[in-house]
Amino acid sequence: MPPSRTARWLPAAAAVAVAAWGANQFTALATVYRARTDWSALSLSAMFSVYLVGLVPGLLLGGPAADRYGRRRTVRGALGLSATASVVLALPDEPSVYAARLATGFAAGLVFLAGTAWLRELSGPAVPPERAARRAMYATGTGFAAGALASGVLAEWLPGPTVLPALAHALGCLLVLRATRGLPETKPEARAGVRAGAKADGRPESAPGRGTPPHRTAAVRHPRFRYVVLPASPAVLGAATVAYVVLPPLVADRVPGYAPLFSGLVAALTLATGVVAQPFAARLDDADSARATLTAMATVIAGLLLGAVAAARDSVGLVVAAAVVLGTGYGLTLGAGLHEVERLTRHASGPTSASLYQSTTSSGFLTPLLLAGTAGHASYPALLAGMAAVGLLCLAVTAAHSRRHLPAGEHPEPPTREDASVQSVASTPPRSRPPWAE
Repeated sequence: MPPSRTARWLPAAAAVAVAAWGANQFTALATVYRARTDWSALSLSAMFSVYLVGLVPGLLLGGPAADRYGRRRTVRGALGLSATASVVLALPDEPSVYAARLATGFAAGLVFLAGTAWLRELSGPAVPPERAARRAMYATGTGFAAGALASGVLAEWLPGPTVLPALAHALGCLLVLRATRGLPETKPEARAGVRAGAKADGRPESAPGRGTPPHRTAAVRHPRFRYVVLPASPAVLGAATVAYVVLPPLVADRVPGYAPLFSGLVAALTLATGVVAQPFAARLDDADSARATLTAMATVIAGLLLGAVAAARDSVGLVVAAAVVLGTGYGLTLGAGLHEVERLTRHASGPTSASLYQSTTSSGFLTPLLLAGTAGHASYPALLAGMAAVGLLCLAVTAAHSRRHLPAGEHPEPPTREDASVQSVASTPPRSRPPWAE
């Protein structure tokens, strides 16, 4: 039986959540691999980071695929791929793990774009865009946190710690596939009529008197993107991955027998803190300065320094505290960047520019690999302090351009629901006027 009209967005939200679950289940599993195999820390970091190689193409192709093949077909196909990837992840060899992580990243990127658009459109025209955006945000955040926590719990107390968590996610994907079976397609061509202000082929009309609409990637070529948004973008997921990938193993000897559970709990705490912090980016946002971005970067730097102290003292309590600060920085940095991109975006350029921005933030997934690769030359406290020093340099660049290159007269017009198809890897709720920038 198809879902009722009032609740049919829920299965779409479940699709977004289960994709995020698969993306983050490796966090706790890496702790198990570290204890039960002879795989090096560098190899495990590479397994984590290869997810990025799949994620970026998924983010860039998710929107076009949803427009061409439909939200429903794209999301359900990606969920099938994610389930298959988790089955492969259960195989106990390194090539399988690499392949599974790569496929998981690609599937997640597709769902984060197409699934968010589907969720919003299924919410219906009576639901304000900001409420639909919050639904997508909570679905993504819940999935990320649940993936790490569920894997940690299953690996800690049930047999087959490298197999059962992955198979549990595959089962979750199959259940969501069944739940979404009766959902309708919502892409523009599938709905009755052609939306006002659009051509018959679904492409947006040029605004009166403006000529050709701006290029779809114009925002990322704007000087403000280069000098304000870009210097902060690696800190988004760099902060998160330091909190729940790098720090927990450094104090694993302090929680003997509970390392997978501890890793999952720290990941869940980091991501939950980020979700809670994201709305504050909108309150800090100032169209005449980079106040929100500067505050976010300062928070990340403080978290890195606290993490360095935690590593030096081998302190579980300080790792938890650093996770809270870094999670806050992650949420603030993501939200601030999306609001900056929103102001640089006009008309149809929104989804493409935002997905490109998300790709730059995804570079933070390389942080554990970079740290593991250089750990033989310096201690982790020194490396984290060095990251904080690099952060200070980026902060100085952003501060120097805080009030420059302001997009005066270029504030975006309210996007249509068809354009509202962008959901970050962990999104942030907007103010009422920018419906696409979660």
